[in-house]
Amino acid sequence: MVVGIGNGIGIGIGESRDLMTQLVKMGANGGSGSRNTSPMGRRVGSRNVSPSKQKAIKTKPRGLDEETIAKFAKSPQPDVQMEDDIWAMLPEDLLNEILARIPPFMIFRLRSVCKRWNSILLDSAFLQFHSQVPSHGPCLLTFYKNSVNSQSQTPQCSVFSLPLKQWYRIPFTFLPQWAICLIGSSGGLVCFSGLDGSTFKTLICNPLTQTFQILPLMHYNIQRQLTMVVDRSQRTFKIIAANDLYGDKSLPTEVYDSRFGQWSVNQTMPAVNFCSSKMAFCDSRLYLETLSPIGLMVYRVDTGYWEHVPAKFPRSLLDGYLIAEVKKRLFLVGRVGVYSTIQSMRIWELDHGKVMWVEVTRMPPRYFRGLLRLSAERFECFGQDNLILFTSWNQGKGLLYDVDKKVWSWIAGCGLRLYNGQVCFYEPRFDASIY
Repeated sequence: MVVGIGNGIGIGIGESRDLMTQLVKMGANGGSGSRNTSPMGRRVGSRNVSPSKQKAIKTKPRGLDEETIAKFAKSPQPDVQMEDDIWAMLPEDLLNEILARIPPFMIFRLRSVCKRWNSILLDSAFLQFHSQVPSHGPCLLTFYKNSVNSQSQTPQCSVFSLPLKQWYRIPFTFLPQWAICLIGSSGGLVCFSGLDGSTFKTLICNPLTQTFQILPLMHYNIQRQLTMVVDRSQRTFKIIAANDLYGDKSLPTEVYDSRFGQWSVNQTMPAVNFCSSKMAFCDSRLYLETLSPIGLMVYRVDTGYWEHVPAKFPRSLLDGYLIAEVKKRLFLVGRVGVYSTIQSMRIWELDHGKVMWVEVTRMPPRYFRGLLRLSAERFECFGQDNLILFTSWNQGKGLLYDVDKKVWSWIAGCGLRLYNGQVCFYEPRFDASIY
C-alpha cells in the first residue's frame, strides 16, 4: 500500500476534521508510542472526547517485526463532531505538542489542510517540540528519475517506514533538474549531486520541509566520491569529497563544514587501486577498500590525513561492501565462491586489534536464492545503525538483516521495483536544518 502525501492530494474539510480528531486522541494517549506527560496533553481527551466514546488502543512493542495497532471501533451511536470554533480556539502550544507526537508522514499530509497548519510545521515552537520527541524510526528512501531521453523528467521518491511497514510518496519537484545522484542521508538530511552543464554541484535538502541548499563549488570541480555526516548534538553536517569518481586522478581531499559554509582542502589520498567505490564512515573515520595495497584506506576527519590499514580480505571474496554500525563497528558484506559455482553471502566484522576480518554470520541459503537468482547477478548493500539492507536489480524487493536481533526479513513494494532506482536509509526529521 502506498499513501500519497504532498500538495498534489487535497483533504476535504470533513475528512480533515475526522483525521484531526483521531490525531488528538493519539496525542492524548502518547502518540507514536511515547507517553504524554504534559498536563495540557491530558486535558485534550477530557475536553474534546467523551470517555464513554473513547476506545482503548491496543499496541504491541514497536520494532521491525511488530507494528502499532490502533483501531478506533465504530460507535453504535453517531460520533459528536467538534465544532469549527473549537479548532480555531485550540492553543498553539497544545496543537504543536499533538502534532509533534504524530508520525511525520501523517503530519506532512496535513500541510494541505489550511494555511495555519502549513505554517505551524515550519514554526520554531513546533520544531522545538518535535526535536524532543523520540525518532520515528528508520526508513528506506528510494529515488528515481527518468532518463534524459524520456519525455518526463519528474523525479519519483518513495519512503518505506520500517516501524509502520508502509510505503509513502514524497514529492521531489522542489529540487533542481541536475540533482540526479543520491549520495546518502543522515540525521534527516539527504545529499544529492549532479552536473549542471559541465559544472559538478552538490546540495543538501530536507524532504519533509521541501527545502534545499546548494553548496559552494569545490576547489577542484570534478565528479567526486562523496559521503555525508551529521552531528545531531551540534546540529551541523560535513560533506567529505574523497577521490575522483572514476579513480583516474589523485585529488586533494576536500571537506565542507556547515559551521563555516566553505570547503577546506586537505591531504591527497595516496595512489591506490580501489576495490569498490563504496565508502563507510565509522568512529570519525572514512574507510575505502583497496586492492593495491590490499586492505583499507582510512581518512581521519580530525587530522585531515590518510593512513593504510593492512586488513586482508577473506579468501574467494567476489565483491564486498563496507557497512558502518552505530556502535563503532565496521562490517564487510560480500559473496564468497566462484561465479560459475556455489556461492554464499557472508558478513564479517573488523577486529581493529588484530587487523583482520572475523566472520559474524552467513545469509541462509533460501534467502540467498531468493535475492540472487543468477550467479553473476549484481546486488547493492546499505547499512545504518544495526540494519543492513540487500537489494537486487531484478527482484524488485529488498532483504533486511538486523545485526542485534539476528533476524532476516523481506521488504517488497513499488519503491524497489525500478532497476535504476537509488536507495538509502533515511530518518524523517522536521527539525533537521539545511544550514
